[in-house]
Amino acid sequence: MTIYTKRIYETPTDDDGYRILVDQLWPRGMKKEAARIERWLKDIAPSTELRKWYQHDPEKWPEFRRRYFEELDQHPEIVNELIKLVKEGKVTFLYSSTETRLNNASALKEYVENKLKV
Repeated sequence: MTIYTKRIYETPTDDDGYRILVDQLWPRGMKKEAARIERWLKDIAPSTELRKWYQHDPEKWPEFRRRYFEELDQHPEIVNELIKLVKEGKVTFLYSSTETRLNNASALKEYVENKLKV
C-alpha cells in the first residue's frame, strides 16, 4: 500500500500504479488519452465552496485540511471505495493545481493514511 501524489500534467509512468484523479473539475487542456487515469473520483474532491474559499492560500492550509477532513467524514462510502483501491496496491492521486505541496491530493493522502492506521 503506497500512495503517491502527482500533477496530472506530469508524464505518466509505470511507477505510478493505479492513477486516480481526485479533482472535481477536469484539468484544463488535458486530453483523456494523455491523462492515462484509471479512475476519476470527483466526489472525493473538496466541495466547490471549500475550494473557492481556500484558493491555495498557505495561511488557510490548516483550516482547509480540517474542513476537508470533515467533508470526507460525511461521505464514508466514497472514502471506503478509495481505501479499497489503496489496499490493492500502489496508487497515485492526481491533481491539477500548480501548488505541489498544499493541495487537496496531499490532504487526501494524509487523511487516507490516517484512516489506514486505525
